[in-house]
Parts: sequence; structure tokens; C-alpha cells
Amino acid sequence: MNVGRVPAALAVLAIVAVVAVAAIIGVVASPGSTSTAPAASQVVAASVAIAQSAAVSPSASVAASPVASASSEASTAASATPLAMGSDGVPRFDHIYLIMMENHAENSVIGNKNAPYLNSLVKAYGLATNYTSIGHPSVPNYLALFSGDTFGIRDDLNRDLKAKNLADQLEDNGLTWHVYEQDLPRVCSRATSAQGGKDFLGEPGTYVRKHNPAISFTDISGDPSRCARITRLAGFDPAAANYELIVPNLTNDMHDGTVAQGDAFLEALVPKILDSPAFASGLIFITWDEGSGTLGGGGQVATLVIADDVPTGFRSSKTHDHFSLLRTVQDAWGLGCMAHTCEANNLREFFTATH
Repeated sequence: MNVGRVPAALAVLAIVAVVAVAAIIGVVASPGSTSTAPAASQVVAASVAIAQSAAVSPSASVAASPVASASSEASTAASATPLAMGSDGVPRFDHIYLIMMENHAENSVIGNKNAPYLNSLVKAYGLATNYTSIGHPSVPNYLALFSGDTFGIRDDLNRDLKAKNLADQLEDNGLTWHVYEQDLPRVCSRATSAQGGKDFLGEPGTYVRKHNPAISFTDISGDPSRCARITRLAGFDPAAANYELIVPNLTNDMHDGTVAQGDAFLEALVPKILDSPAFASGLIFITWDEGSGTLGGGGQVATLVIADDVPTGFRSSKTHDHFSLLRTVQDAWGLGCMAHTCEANNLREFFTATH
């Protein structure tokens, strides 16, 4: 939720009320007198100044609320100019961020008292309540989100794929990308795993290649200039690229760590995006690679949709999956579809719903 929306509305009411009072003063004044008009105009001018101040300074009660804590002060300064539209009802965002979490079904994190920050985001922005992952284990889900295809893979083995991917589409359309892999041992590493120390935020943990989809494509792994765009989380910059994939280590993504540890990581990371000027025209997705069971292939998972255009507390029960998320990215920038995203819907309802 953009906390600036509430004070702005109050400010408008304040202006209307004071203007009405000023008008009454003018009526009560004697017809031949001009002394009241300047006083009334001064009252109106002062009220406008106060109201404008209120519009950009959220009240302490709003700032202290749990829902407001998930929002960014910077988002209150977002441009009033609507974003241009991409394809099929999705705004043309300047920046899109995908934060990957791990191995939790929707009902294990939504409403969980150990994830207060995550749930404050849910209250403030949007949640897809009928969203499923693609399969088990991790690799097919990451590939689906980065290429629109699983290539029939049903394991977590290292792969070297000669196939088109999201990075190719972005570059073909003059857009940029960056992948942040927490505790990555070195740039362009093809290591299966690596134990790292603390990398910028959260707890120390382990990097695993199975959670790094970009390195699985040979046109990236074999090109030093392209695989150099896969880096550790240290040096994270919300304005580094149009599309940014952020993958925590196994502790901070809830794979090996607890829900509370994952929530603490999100609480440290997400405000750095929300407080950035880049988020004025930005979109954040937070999703989990897979849930439990086989619904949709990999079980139901929570997927948060965070943008200024998303109505506060919005819920969508439409059927979606990881292909839908990638299709939303593609539609935002008119990239065209790829493999299974050509049959997928997008999450347009989060941006076209009535506020």
C-alpha cells in the first residue's frame, strides 16, 4: 500500500472544508465591505499549504501501522503520470524484480506468525491465491521462469542447454538484465554448490547452481560478458537493470532455513527496492519455486505482486503458474511469448482492477 494515498485524500477534504468556510465568511460580510475577502483568501492559502504538507508527510499513526511498514516512503513520490501500457493489459514497467524463495506451500507462509513482514506485504499489495508451481524438484521451476520451458527435466542435475531464454529476449529488445545469486563463489562459476559467508543481507549460507537458471544456458555460460551479469548479492542495485532476478542462499530462501529467517531476509531486502527511485515505475514478484503435492505439477505456492498500481490487499483467484509470471514480464515489454508462455495467461488483473 502506498501510504501517501491516505494523507493525500485527507488533504483534499481539508482544502474543500476551508474553502467553504471562507465562502461563508464572504457572505456574512457586509456587501460594501472589502475587508473580509483578503482574510478569506489568506485562510484558503494557508489551508492549501497545510494540506500540501500533509499530502507528502504521512501521519505517525499511518507510518506506524503494520501494513504501512511494508510500504516505501519513496513510493509516495511516484509520478502521477500513468505508466504506458505494454501488451495485453500489463503496464510497461521500467524495472521488474523477481525474488525466489524455496519449498513452501502457500498455507505454510500466508498467515504464519513467523512471517510478519511477508504478511504485511500481502495486506499492502496483492496475492495470487490460485498459483501453482510447475513440477518437482527445483530445476524445472527455475527453467520455466527463465525460459518458458522445463525441457522435460525432472531432476536437479547440472544442465547445459542450447535454447532461447529471457535474457535473449530482453537483449533483443534493448533491455538489460542482472541475476543476483547470494554466495555465488565467483563470476561465471559453474560450480554445483559453494558454502559462503555473509553476502550482504541475512544469514550465511550455501549457493547452489540448481537455483541459478541463467548459467544453464550455453549462450550465457559460454560468453564471459553475459555470465558476468550473474553476481553475488553484495553490490545489489535496484537500478542495475530492467529485469533483476534475486536468489537468496539456502538459509535465507527458507530451503534450509526457517520461515522466520526467510522473512527477516525479505524485510532487509525489499525496502531497498521500495525505497529506490527505480520502484516509482517498478514491479516486484515474490514467489516460491515449488510447494507440496502435485497440484499444477508442483503444488500451490504463494506469489506476491507488488506495485503502486496494485490495489491494497488485492486477491486474485484466477489460475496462474510460473509460466503466467514469465508471460507477465514478456507482456510488460512486448517481448513476445516463448515455449509454454504462448499458452499461458498473465497476471493483468492486478493492474486493471478498480482501486
